Amino acid sequence: MTGPKIGVVGGGQLARMMAPAAHELGFDLEILAESEDVCAVQVVPHAPVGDYKDFDVLLNFARDKDVLTFDHEHVPTDFLQRLIDEGVNVQPRPGALVHAQDKLEMRRAVERLGLPNPRWAEVKTLDELLSFGDEIGWPVVLKTPRGGYDGKGVLVLDDADQARGADVARWFEQLPERTDFSSLLAEEKVPFTRELSALVARRDSDEVKAWPVAESIQVNSVCDEVIAPAPGISAETAQAASQAAITLATELGVTGVMAAELFEVPGSAQGFLVNELAMRPHNSGHWTQDGSVTSQFEQHLRAVLNLPLGATEVKGEVAIMKNFLGGSNEDIFGMYPAALEEDPRAKIHFYGKGVRAGRKIGHVNIGGKSDQVEELRQAATRVANILSHGTAEL
Repeated sequence: MTGPKIGVVGGGQLARMMAPAAHELGFDLEILAESEDVCAVQVVPHAPVGDYKDFDVLLNFARDKDVLTFDHEHVPTDFLQRLIDEGVNVQPRPGALVHAQDKLEMRRAVERLGLPNPRWAEVKTLDELLSFGDEIGWPVVLKTPRGGYDGKGVLVLDDADQARGADVARWFEQLPERTDFSSLLAEEKVPFTRELSALVARRDSDEVKAWPVAESIQVNSVCDEVIAPAPGISAETAQAASQAAITLATELGVTGVMAAELFEVPGSAQGFLVNELAMRPHNSGHWTQDGSVTSQFEQHLRAVLNLPLGATEVKGEVAIMKNFLGGSNEDIFGMYPAALEEDPRAKIHFYGKGVRAGRKIGHVNIGGKSDQVEELRQAATRVANILSHGTAEL
């Protein structure tokens, strides 16, 4: 007896964390790895190495799979449509995925659906950027529509003089030679109080399930902590945020997990603005591995195979996720005794990556009562500090 065969393009930590969920369900999961040393290779028996930017490589990998899904959003959209034309079951499909690949397409879709957007403009010249900044007021955020993540591909411009600087000039000068985009995205710098994440999953039958809206805490443009549910969020904002994510997933035809990253803006019409979309398991959903009835990784596999979705309630009252990055400690396993002893409630998820300063190499999950949020955050931080730096207190 054999279960469904799932192909995952990309061999990063998301693919690595899909593997246990697939194995528990009896599914056969294979990955198309970028190289032999990507971290998912350690846990997936069949992991051929190939370039996802080579269509023939993609097609050969996909031919015998029941479904093809993704660890990242960088596969060219036209390749995905060609795979569909060849009979490959691609999930999510390119018509949906483009809204996570291209921030301009995402902004247009959010506007079309009547959901709360920051003020924004497509700009191709410095004059257009300056006009936008003068119209809405500085500062302005300038983004590359494709390829940016964890703060890359983003410039915060405090005034018109900064917009005239060398970094911005370089971006505009490169536009005529680029093949991935021909204009830039300018947005208002939103006066938000915190960042939220509305995580949902949808399958082709149109069933959608949402997890509780979580608070996502960023440090140096990298997700540092997630608290689910978001502490102190009003019922109205939580409901509106979940409904916005459900609307986006439904109207865009998303299959699998989708994270809607949001800016909380008290006093605005719905209490938030849409920041970005991700159509795959997401860092802001790692808490679900230990804190939800159904993890985002299991749910993603269910959804792309069009199987009934699992329950999304929080186990207990609150769940905390704390990322740990590469730091002064290079012997991660050598610190396991101290880390595991520090708090027996903590669950450590190490990605098997080599330690490099600032590199995201794992996370810690911990759950408890809603009146313990600060104590739980401190406990998760101490465990993460031991793994990154060899000491609980920094």
